[in-house]
Amino acid sequence: MNKTTRAFLCSCLLVMWSSLLPAQEYNPIPVAMPSLLFAPDARGGGMGDMGAATMPDLYSQHWNAAKYPFVSSQAGVALSYTPWLSKLVSDIHLLYASGFWKLGGDNLDALSASLRYFSLGSIDIADMNGDFWQTVSPHEFALDLAYSRRLSETFAGAVTLRYIRADYSTGSDETTPGNAVAADIAGYNESYLSLGHSEVLLGLGFNLSNIGTKISYDGGTNSYFLPANVRLGASLGYPVAKDHTLSLSVDINKLLVPTPQLAVEGETAEEAQQRIDDYQAISSFSGLFKSLGDAPRGLEEELQEIMWSVGMEYTYLNQFSVRTGYYHENEYKGNRRYFTFGAGFRMKSFQVDAAYLISTAQSNPLDQTLRLSLGFDIEGIRNIIR
Repeated sequence: MNKTTRAFLCSCLLVMWSSLLPAQEYNPIPVAMPSLLFAPDARGGGMGDMGAATMPDLYSQHWNAAKYPFVSSQAGVALSYTPWLSKLVSDIHLLYASGFWKLGGDNLDALSASLRYFSLGSIDIADMNGDFWQTVSPHEFALDLAYSRRLSETFAGAVTLRYIRADYSTGSDETTPGNAVAADIAGYNESYLSLGHSEVLLGLGFNLSNIGTKISYDGGTNSYFLPANVRLGASLGYPVAKDHTLSLSVDINKLLVPTPQLAVEGETAEEAQQRIDDYQAISSFSGLFKSLGDAPRGLEEELQEIMWSVGMEYTYLNQFSVRTGYYHENEYKGNRRYFTFGAGFRMKSFQVDAAYLISTAQSNPLDQTLRLSLGFDIEGIRNIIR
């Protein structure tokens, strides 16, 4: 494996997110399989990559599975496709499928599942002499199963179990497929408030995601943190007029992963290696708590690690939707900043959504990313067939 390929795989695309910033200040949090946090659907993608508390829909599995008991239909499935990093390469893409089914006739609980496949394209591997050896197709894979239940008239909770596999194998002993397990804990509250002469729908949600083991790509010699994350969200749906609804939403999230300690002036090679070893020795469980107060520059840097997004959705007749949003990440923590735009069309049996991303950060490889999603209401399809 050549050096370029090794860096690409081990960093899991993190280097692609970086900007030309001073090395002594640029301190992003490295995680394995960052694709677990990529917005897979076009509805959430069209509103600035958010969904902790947006109105429940078929795509809720990734953002907050606790929203499913509030979905009006009994069952549904959804498919999404994203050609990722299209400005850099042409063969990296994210495929995502999700579905849910309400149990019983009381609409209190639901089962849901999703399958995520992130292809890193094809990579040519050279031998020791620099000659072509073989082509490999590294990929990442995650399978979810969630149970959600309505615990009161307005609140529901959910637990998600996740199996994760990453295969960057090159046919040699340098890399082996990595496996990990994780869980999500989520909650969603939906209530109505009086605002003037109108009733507005207030949604509040949270999701603790990817809480699990570490993952290794070399048989256990080195282990890496999964992108454990806490997401909080709020959404307000306001009926502007008959058949016209405007929703305003906000999400904030933070990685629950320890911050790397920066090198100090005059540090010896042994001290640098010890610093790296100490970071590697942190367990995934203790890392959750350590991540809340371990930034080298104190509170200022901890606040820099908070990412936020705002979004808006206008819906007519509950069928036609247009959306926009903005996502912000601090320049020293990844520098992902972009506007998103989207649209959707919904019928009784299916819905289609599209979203487009325009970066505001210089040299952002996420610029001009397109997402497409297609959802099917199982009950609506049955009514058509009958």
